[in-house]
Amino acid sequence: MKCLITGSAGQLGAELCRLLGSEAIGIDVDTIDLTNRAMVHDVLVKMAPQAIINCAAYTQVDNAEDRIDRCRAVNAGAVASLVEVCRLLDCPLVQISTDYVFTGNPPAAQPRLEGDKPIPRGVYAITKFEGEKAAATWSKHLIVRTCGLYARPSHASAKNFVKTILRLARSQTGLRVVDDQWCTPSYVPDVAQGIAFLLKHCTSRGVGWGTYHVTNRGETTWCRMAREIVRFAGLDTTVEAITTAEYPLPAPRPPYSVLDTTAYHRLDGPPMPPWQDALAAYCEELREVEKA
Repeated sequence: MKCLITGSAGQLGAELCRLLGSEAIGIDVDTIDLTNRAMVHDVLVKMAPQAIINCAAYTQVDNAEDRIDRCRAVNAGAVASLVEVCRLLDCPLVQISTDYVFTGNPPAAQPRLEGDKPIPRGVYAITKFEGEKAAATWSKHLIVRTCGLYARPSHASAKNFVKTILRLARSQTGLRVVDDQWCTPSYVPDVAQGIAFLLKHCTSRGVGWGTYHVTNRGETTWCRMAREIVRFAGLDTTVEAITTAEYPLPAPRPPYSVLDTTAYHRLDGPPMPPWQDALAAYCEELREVEKA
């Protein structure tokens, strides 16, 4: 299957290109402006992919609060254009979305289900939910919500929480990290395998389209995640727990956005490892990268 990957220079897009190999066609901002509807139609229809996985997004959550039009153009408008192309080509669209659509939902005692009503707060969350709604207008759609992605250590240009904590922990004796935001940070290789499976599963059967949650398993806070990162790295840095109120940022964060992955796992795809195992795999590869 010839699969077009938008946002191919990003963490998830690059991993999907790596995973799909010769079946993947990667495009990024240096190839096409996805906010230009005419260009999207002209270029993508000529390319005639058999599936499109949209990993492109405006993900600068705090900057989005001051760049509403740009964020909406990328996260929602571009999706509408991709839907039009998919209709013309009669090909599936995989839209990558986020746990942030649950930012405004009240704290919960159990993970969010695909059918739970999202209450997005903040420009990023709202526009990503608008992108979901645009994708859902096409029958052959997969909306894949995920959370806190961190790429392989070999992805040198990647920016993520794990990389940031490692950098800070190696230069500071103590860190202060938020401990009241519950989620499941997820390792990109695991998520990419899940997405590839879902696309193959639904395409081969012609059924099963819709929304799925694909993350590593379990739940944690950013503080507890940071402590595990420091422990795996063998560092002595202390990690102090603080509240969201003690670390104010322009965009709101979800207090509880753990995603239930039962629907995905019912399909017998590649199992999502617990987040601790995924982090251990990252750290093991990091040791190999640093040796090289």
